[in-house]
Amino acid sequence: MGWAEWGPRDGLPVLFCPGAGTSRHLGFGAGAVARLGVRLISLDRPGLGASGPLPGRTFADFAEDVRAFTAARGLGRPAMVGNSQGAPFALACAERDVVAALAVVSGADEVAEPRFADVLPRELRRLVDTAVADPPAAERIFAGLTPGALREMIVSNSPECDLAVYRDPAFDAAWRRALEEGFAQGPGGYARDTALAMGRWSAHGLDPSRIAVPVDLWYGEEDTGHSPDRGAGLAARIPGAVRRTVPGAGGAVLWTHAGEILRTLLGHARPPR
Repeated sequence: MGWAEWGPRDGLPVLFCPGAGTSRHLGFGAGAVARLGVRLISLDRPGLGASGPLPGRTFADFAEDVRAFTAARGLGRPAMVGNSQGAPFALACAERDVVAALAVVSGADEVAEPRFADVLPRELRRLVDTAVADPPAAERIFAGLTPGALREMIVSNSPECDLAVYRDPAFDAAWRRALEEGFAQGPGGYARDTALAMGRWSAHGLDPSRIAVPVDLWYGEEDTGHSPDRGAGLAARIPGAVRRTVPGAGGAVLWTHAGEILRTLLGHARPPR
């Protein structure tokens, strides 16, 4: 498993599950990480970045990988942030009690749920149906995407508040690098991630109703790409989850509100004084 770290080595560990196709090197909230004493550890999922591939892997497999990683690094039960397509993988870690608290930020929802059938665009509905009925066929479709095409797809479907983040020269350079690294072994890691995220989660080892750790779900009010109802239904499926919507923000809320997100997460992870 490949990983990257920011912040003090003796800081409170927070694991990071990054978004679609990106490697461990796209971090967030550098100022907040330093100010709050966070040791931010970003993980490459199998087949992405520096992590070895694992054909046929499930959400449950990833959670067990993270359990082994935290044990080997002496991290105990850290907190975790799951962004975009990294969200269901982070939820699997929460379900299996690998992490002590979780922030889902602009989380990819289970779009294969029947309640979304009538609200998805036709082309997305077709892809979702394929991911449910024939995951290997869906992987073959998703393997046709390149890092540049993935970036352009995200940018072209983003509101202006997100474009202000994505077009910042420093962010853009870091994002492009992370995408190129994410696809360095080929598109297989991204393709498997996407087939899992778009399929029925229960078929791949994830049941949000079994989560027993604190979970906050963060969505920008202008985010229309990650969840058709901005996480309302997903929050209802997770016992005790709190859904937080951010006015004037979109899918890039992790980079515009990192301090608030981390402070709330640390409030769950730190023992009371």
